Amino acid sequence: MKWVQRSLAVAGLLFVATGANAFPLRSPQVPFNNGPLQAYFNVVDPGIATIGGQLDAQAWAVAVTGNTDFTLVLKNGAGQVNSVGIYNAPAASPVLFQVFPPNAVPGWYAALHFGGGNLVVSLFDQNSVFQGQTTYLGVNPNNFGFYTQGPCGTWFSQDFRNPAPQVLTYASPGTPGDYWLAFSACPYTPAASTFDDVVINIQSVRPTPAVNSTWGNVKGLYH
Repeated sequence: MKWVQRSLAVAGLLFVATGANAFPLRSPQVPFNNGPLQAYFNVVDPGIATIGGQLDAQAWAVAVTGNTDFTLVLKNGAGQVNSVGIYNAPAASPVLFQVFPPNAVPGWYAALHFGGGNLVVSLFDQNSVFQGQTTYLGVNPNNFGFYTQGPCGTWFSQDFRNPAPQVLTYASPGTPGDYWLAFSACPYTPAASTFDDVVINIQSVRPTPAVNSTWGNVKGLYH
């Protein structure tokens, strides 16, 4: 099985998601050592099925309602190991726009604002102490992805950029419109990967649809 998909941003079809059924499930679902992640979700957002509830949401867009602001909350991971950020999903060689630095710990959060083709990131620590603000130029609010970068490599939310899936996405059953990103910080293996190395809670953002493709079609996009 080759995990290859191409993201399509269709502005006229954007809508605000209200639950897991608003977006297609991954097919097939990614097998992994899901015990630790399932136990975590059972506490923080009961009702998520870590195998069975994986969404096919690899590139993202702000809501069509005009809400150009959303919040990322670091729930697990980083801590002087991995940075987390976003990138322009259509780019052949994407520039990485850091949101959480490697020294961030669970509880840090970032307020992201899109405007005029730019992205403003306001960062706060676990005590809500302001850590600074960064403006990134040329970030696409209607087609962006998420990444994590650390000692094991740089991994992207778009499957085709990795040898295998490195990020799983879930919708919150308790808070419609919220999502969870669960990263495997090191290369994916079904038996060893737990996808709880870096866990992010996303609020007020929606994924764009994805369609199956082949390596040939994907590579053809960048010639």
